[in-house]
Parts: sequence; C-alpha cells; structure tokens
Amino acid sequence: MARLYDSRKRILITGGAGFLGSHLTDRLLEQGHEVICVDNLFTGSKRNIDHLHNNPRFEFLRHDVTFPLYLEVDEIYNLACPASPIHYQHDPVQTTKTSVHGAINMLGLAKRLNCKIFQASTSEVYGDPTVHPQPEEYWGNVNPIGIRSCYDEGKRCAETLFFDYHRQHRLQIKVARIFNTYGPRMHHADGRVVSNFIVQALQGAPITVFGEGAQTRSFCYVDDLVSGFIRLMETNDDVSGPINLGNPGEFTILELANKVIELTGSKSEIIYNEMPQDDPKQRKPDISKAQSVLNWHPEIELENGLERTIAYFKRLLPELTQN
Repeated sequence: MARLYDSRKRILITGGAGFLGSHLTDRLLEQGHEVICVDNLFTGSKRNIDHLHNNPRFEFLRHDVTFPLYLEVDEIYNLACPASPIHYQHDPVQTTKTSVHGAINMLGLAKRLNCKIFQASTSEVYGDPTVHPQPEEYWGNVNPIGIRSCYDEGKRCAETLFFDYHRQHRLQIKVARIFNTYGPRMHHADGRVVSNFIVQALQGAPITVFGEGAQTRSFCYVDDLVSGFIRLMETNDDVSGPINLGNPGEFTILELANKVIELTGSKSEIIYNEMPQDDPKQRKPDISKAQSVLNWHPEIELENGLERTIAYFKRLLPELTQN
C-alpha cells in the first residue's frame, strides 16, 4: 500500500542523475517532495546532482534497474535508459534489457505498492514516420532488426508492458512519448544534434550535418518537458496516455546548425556526412492531446533555449570557448 502520510510525497526517479531525471528531481524537490534518485551512472552523472547532496529530502542510490529494487514510495518516474544513439548502441543488448527488464521491475514495485507510475517513452516508437506530424494513434514505421532497434523496440515493448499491467492489474500508469529535448546537463559527447553542434561550434571545429541537412526535428527545452511530466502525473487517473510531449516547432538540421553558429559567434564551417541507418527524415509531434487533456504547451522558443544551453556548455567546458 502506498504511503499516504501528508501532502509531501516520496518519489522514486530511475535515471535520476541523467539529463532529464536531474531536472525533474530539482522541480519535485522545489515542490516540497522527497526524491530518491536511482541511477547506475552509465550515462547519468553525479555532477548533475552534486548540488542536491545537502538537501535532507534527497537521496541517491546507485542501482541498475535491470535488477529488482525494494523501496517504499508514493510515485515512480521510470526514466532509466540511455537515450542517444552513441550510448544505446554501445551495448544494445543491455539497452533492451534496461527498457524491458527495467519496466518489469518498476511495474512490479508499483503493483506491490499500489502506486502511480510514469513511463518516459519516446518519439522513436514512431520510427521513420510515414504520417506527419505524428499523433498518438499512429502505430509507427520501425525497423525491428536495425541498429536503432534496441532502443526503439525496447521502448515499444515497455509501453506494451505498461498497458498490460494497467489492463490486467488496474495499475495507475502514465505514459509520455518524448520528442527531441535539449538544455543544460546534456552530455557533451552524447552525439545528439544540439549538444554536438554547440560543442563543435565552441571548439571552432567543423559542424557535422548528415545528408543534406534537410531532415527535420522539433526541439523542446527541458523546463517545458518537465512541466509536461508533472502535469501528466498529476492529471486525472483515467488519463493514462500515451501522450506526446514536445515542441511542434519544426526545423531542418541545417537551420539548427546555422542558428548555433550565429548564437555562438563561431567561425565553424558546415560539413556533410552520409546519413546514418534508419535515421528518421521527419519528426514533429502532434500535441493536440497534451493541449486539450493536460492544458500543456511549450513556452520557450528555440533561440532562447539555445542561448541557455550554450551558456551551460561554456561554463562546463571553458577550454572549448574560443579566445
């Protein structure tokens, strides 16, 4: 049975030392809750949570979610899984295990505690979409045996598990499909396009664009995304999702590269490389459901968010800043 002592909740966040998890931890602590941050530090970093160790309502536990976990909490946010191609392709079998075994273990914990559980799913469940923009009703176009499949199919299977636990055990679930998100605390070497471009620009190195840069992405600033997480978790129990969370503003990769060069004042040149296998050509969320059900929409424009993210990388990596 879940703990129901007062309005303060004890909340478990798996992947809590990661980019998204650490921002979610900050927000929940600001709201007065207790947070247990669980992370095996494969892609997460203690640096992201160093500022919290003197907070009496914060606790860090180094643990791999592919193994069972026994805690007493009121809510669970399951964010554990490497999310960038470089990281999730490093050990693809472990990536699938993290999504699938991790979901089974966290769902089992939620079932024992009879508590609400949130799943950080992904727009990658849509694969290389044939429908644009992507609504939640779209089933996707995913290669089940490609180099990205460990992440794409792992997340799809996790969604299946969440909804089967919901139907079979009446578990309260919340499933969000996250579109490209950026902001401070991104890993500088995660290979994702925003961090890649910013680091390359600050170094004065060539900015690497795949293909002709005509593929599109929609970029959501991390503060907006975290607001969506909490709004979904707090909404009516009959709203399970999946719900798209992302910024519907659509930009080509080449537009992003030029914007980063402009904002950093870099002299970097753009070079073009061959497209990676199964890289989606278009990605844009249909967020009409999030707007109508959660009354949520992103507020931070790309230029504003990029300025904040560039400032973070300048502080983190002063050696990258051009003299």
